[in-house]
Amino acid sequence: MIRWFLNRQMNAYQREFNYDMRYARDILDAGLGAFWAFSRILSISSYRKDAPLEAWYAAKIAATIAADCGPCTQLVVDMAARDGVSTANLRAILANDEQAMTPDASLGLHFAQAVIARDLPKADALRTEVMQRWGRRGLVSLALTMAASRVFPDVKYALGHGYACTLVRVAGATAPLAHKESHA
Repeated sequence: MIRWFLNRQMNAYQREFNYDMRYARDILDAGLGAFWAFSRILSISSYRKDAPLEAWYAAKIAATIAADCGPCTQLVVDMAARDGVSTANLRAILANDEQAMTPDASLGLHFAQAVIARDLPKADALRTEVMQRWGRRGLVSLALTMAASRVFPDVKYALGHGYACTLVRVAGATAPLAHKESHA
């Protein structure tokens, strides 16, 4: 019964986001224990306290792009749009267009990129700014979503469901991933 319910939820998620859930089904087929363990990553990746939505999604997008420039990135972009991040801001985040993104998105994006690149002096300076603006919970929110967002592509690739880079779309139009080359 529980497997039927979980498969039904995965079907709905797949329809809502046009996202291939075969990797999650493989985990469920391995056992409920594996599925429950993996599902905890969802709660880690969705933790957000005190960090503005645009900063949080910018960090999440940067982390996802670092691990995958395909369907996982598209999924996070679609979730951000659904949750209210503007099309203009999403395009700016993906293009690393400092002038076009909000200051919150810029800080979230550049902090994530510095952490991912292990640019410690830059990460330290940006961490200080994150702490000043959003406090400890805001910093932890960015850290948790960045770390967890990188797990999903790794699991998918390990299970044989990884894909080569694909075009990412925002509001139906292709959006360039300018910072993929410079910060991944």
